[in-house]
Parts: sequence; C-alpha cells; structure tokens
Amino acid sequence: MADYLSIDIGGTFIKYALLNDQKQLHGHQKIATKENDDHAILKQVESIISSVSEHTDISGVGISTAGIVDREKGEIIYAGPTIKNYKGTAFKAHLSRLFHLPVSVENDVNAALIGELWQGAAQNENDVFCITLGTGIGGAYYHNKIIDGAHHLAHSVGYLLYNPNTQTNYESRASTSALNRMIEGELGEGISTKKVFEKAKLGEDQSLAIIEAWSKEVAKGLAQIILMVDPTCILIGGGISRQGTYLLDHIQKQLPIFLPNGFVKTELKIAQLYNDASLYGAVYPFFQGGNSSC
Repeated sequence: MADYLSIDIGGTFIKYALLNDQKQLHGHQKIATKENDDHAILKQVESIISSVSEHTDISGVGISTAGIVDREKGEIIYAGPTIKNYKGTAFKAHLSRLFHLPVSVENDVNAALIGELWQGAAQNENDVFCITLGTGIGGAYYHNKIIDGAHHLAHSVGYLLYNPNTQTNYESRASTSALNRMIEGELGEGISTKKVFEKAKLGEDQSLAIIEAWSKEVAKGLAQIILMVDPTCILIGGGISRQGTYLLDHIQKQLPIFLPNGFVKTELKIAQLYNDASLYGAVYPFFQGGNSSC
C-alpha cells in the first residue's frame, strides 16, 4: 500500500496528512508556521518529511502553499505579505534532490479546487470558480483544466476592487479578517464570528446587520467573477463556509445589486472538504500519472 504525504502551508499553520491508495486521509498533524527567516519554512517541510519517513514508506510528497506557484518548477514565484522572503523558494528541486522522492507543488486555492473536483462538492463539474474566504481571499478557476494565465497570476481575486481613497482591496473588505474587524468595531473585543452568526440566525439586529454588510462586500467581488468568466458554479471555501446555506443565502440575495438584470445564473455552492480540500488536491497528481489537470 502506497502512502503519499500531503503538506498544506499557510501563513499561520502548516498542516499535513497521509493519503493512501484508497484515497483516505489519515494521520493529520499541524504545526505553527515559523517566521520565514533563513528558509525557515523550507526547513520545516524538510523536518516533516524526515519525521514521517521514519515510520512510513512515502511514495511522493504533495505541497499546497500560499503564494503564486510555477507548478512545473515547483517554485514560489510571488508571495504577498502573509509569508515574507518566500519568493524563490524552490521546493521541488530541493526536496526531490534531498529525499529522492517525486514532489508536486501547487498554489493552495488551486489545490483546494482540485480536491473538491476530485473528492468534494465540484465532482462532475467542468466550469468552476473557487473562492476561499480566510485571512485573505484566494481564487482559482477550472475550465476543463486549471486556468491560471500566462504568468500564473490570473484569478488573484483578493487584489480586485482596489480603492485608492481607502487603500483597501477586495480581501481588505471581504475576508474573514475583515469580518472580524467589523465585529470588533461594532461589538468590542472577544466576540467570535461563530457567536455573531448564531445571534444573527436568531434575528438579533446588530449581529444581522454585520453579517449583511460583510456579505454585501463578498457579493461585490463575486459579481466581478461572474462578469469576467461566467462560470457554471462558484464554490465558496475557507473556514467560514461551515456556515453553509445561511451564508450562501445572504451572499446570493446581495448579488443582484452588482449585476445587470438577469445576469445571476451562476450557482453558488459550499465546499465540502473544508480544511482537507488542499490536502487532497496537493497529492492528486500522483493519482493521475503526474498530470495536475483534473
């Protein structure tokens, strides 16, 4: 039985697990992501592979990561402020040489979409846009294959809708970080997002107003996606997606504000795999003979 090691690198945590031949994830672990001085993250990944290899025969390593990835080189070609000194990190060349294993590297949102296409909510879809709402906002688009542009820069939707007056963009206003700031500004510190959703569902006015204002910001960006690519489906991921149909309903009712009459044809769906989506997507190429297109 072959086991593949899947590693998901985020700005806060590095999560990892093993995927077996039956496509079952097991052995989930996570560690805090270090400040990326002196290739600290690359060294953390080395340590994870070494540790897992002590008790498991690994057939390959799949890496899902924040930042823009050249998947052929398996290298970070651009990274925002979430992870400093990350550009140029050559995961594939370094790790395959060190461990003599095949290594696949993919952007985390692309990996999440691939995972959902393979094992989740987007199975049997062939025209899907995935947006992840978290600390920031990421986008990925699949139209018979992952589409990420001539320079791998397409669908970086967090940078949409920049306002020079406020110096904010889409993710500044519609990420879950932005929602948390709204909550703190309106209700004070120490109130969780989960609690605000609970109160909103019960009809508490202030909580409901916060959710509606934030959902409107989310819808504003989704409208731009619909206008540009007109996907059959938009898949919404990230931890906030656990709010399910309640979240979808709030976003859906705001969409017509930002689109011409009759343009709301795209179906909104909630991702099913949650935090495991990127872990599935990172190792998908090993189940497709190295071809990362679903």
